[in-house]
Amino acid sequence: MTTLARGTDTLTRDALAVLQPGFTGTTAPDWLLRRLGEGLTSVGLFGRNIHSPGQLASLTARLRSERDDVLVAIDEEGGDVTRLEVRAGSSFPGNHALGAVDDPALTRAVAGELGRRLAACGINLNWAPSADVNSDPDNPVIGVRSFGSDPELVARHTAAYIEGLQASGVAACTKHFPGHGDTNVDSHHDLPRIGADLTTLYARELVPFRAAVRAGTKAVMSAHILLPALDPDRPATLSPQVLGSLLRAPESEGGLGFDGPVVTDGMEMRAISEVYGIERGSVLAIAAGADAICVGGGRADEDTVLRLRDALVAAVRAGELGAERLADAADRVRALARWTLAAGAAERAAPAPDAGLTAARRALEVTGRGVYEPLREPPYVAAFTPVANIAVGDETPWGIAAELARLLPGTLSGTYGSEAAADGPSAMAAHVLGEAADRRIVAVVRDTHRHPWMAGALNALLAARPDTVVVEMGVPQAPPAGALHIATHGAARVCGRAAAEVITGEQPGN
Repeated sequence: MTTLARGTDTLTRDALAVLQPGFTGTTAPDWLLRRLGEGLTSVGLFGRNIHSPGQLASLTARLRSERDDVLVAIDEEGGDVTRLEVRAGSSFPGNHALGAVDDPALTRAVAGELGRRLAACGINLNWAPSADVNSDPDNPVIGVRSFGSDPELVARHTAAYIEGLQASGVAACTKHFPGHGDTNVDSHHDLPRIGADLTTLYARELVPFRAAVRAGTKAVMSAHILLPALDPDRPATLSPQVLGSLLRAPESEGGLGFDGPVVTDGMEMRAISEVYGIERGSVLAIAAGADAICVGGGRADEDTVLRLRDALVAAVRAGELGAERLADAADRVRALARWTLAAGAAERAAPAPDAGLTAARRALEVTGRGVYEPLREPPYVAAFTPVANIAVGDETPWGIAAELARLLPGTLSGTYGSEAAADGPSAMAAHVLGEAADRRIVAVVRDTHRHPWMAGALNALLAARPDTVVVEMGVPQAPPAGALHIATHGAARVCGRAAAEVITGEQPGN
């Protein structure tokens, strides 16, 4: 274990231990290494920190040279939310695709291979899986990140994912407790409110989290959502009723009986930062029962770390936060760090490099295949592109144009957002038709049911060209349409490859 810097008192070490900060750049800055020597126990990585697997392995090795039990965390769900392959698209389908297949053994294998790749790069804590039940089809932030809308299905795949991931030596952090699926507001932007009563919460939102605890998830991430049935005043991240009475209490008392570390969702998200500020919010979160403060998605600098450290120390000295509560939180984080050291030394299963593509192929839902003639000439791909939510990010490519171009060189493509429909859906469709000329059209959409401009343009396009192929890469709520309709249940790169194989008649493995 690293030797802590002299002069760092216990209270300050505990305050540093509960922080999970990010940073900028692809190498560890001096300030971060210095704080690791003073008690910082966790570091969060984002797409901005990753250039290649080799670079990432070197980065984590440098962190570990300063503290051998450091928790190196990442938000790697697979599917739409990827940091390892942020600029290429993920080699793994996301939760919705796995839920569509509904084979827990496959989910376990995919999570195991994802965990193996994370471990090979030196990452030992994954802010995943999402155990949210996607009960509101208009949800702008969960969607394909959820295994589905059925609580029991979500529960069995959440458990399988945790088992596969942790068998690779990577700790799972199941999110977003107590469930972010029944919202139509993104907590990156505002405070969502779930109006369900307790009976509904226990029968729906909490079912997958109970399964996660029973499966041995090493950590749980709280959500910045307001549930008046549990706490009418404070969001879950800041609520003793949610984190204590519900998550920590034994099952015999109506709780989930979880005793591991609770990690907050990003404290810079507006649901917290614009109401409480991240310093006050962090103090309230630890006081409520959280153990680790995730910060750094948007505020990744030493000043933020020092302000949060000092806010926690000052709160203890002012009597606003118990020293025992802070020490308990720090101890939970350190215990998880010790687990990762032991787990990292265990023997692993053999690599399964094709697990992600196999799952993506199995997840396809194809309508019209019986009368469809596969494309033999390069088409025109029209990607109807909504604004990406912050969790996904707009730097990660999606769609099938690149995969079709690989199979049919000469494929052309264009991107169309809501602004292209400003003159009406018919005008947007006419523009697509003009660009396509005499080529077959492949229309790629994402959550058509949530975007009237997209649905209108697609209908106008199909009226003019009924031979258009439609690929839905979001939640397939809208009725199938087109000469061939493919629902991929996610927009990962492998989902695009699997769809392109069907469109061209390419046999898997060729």
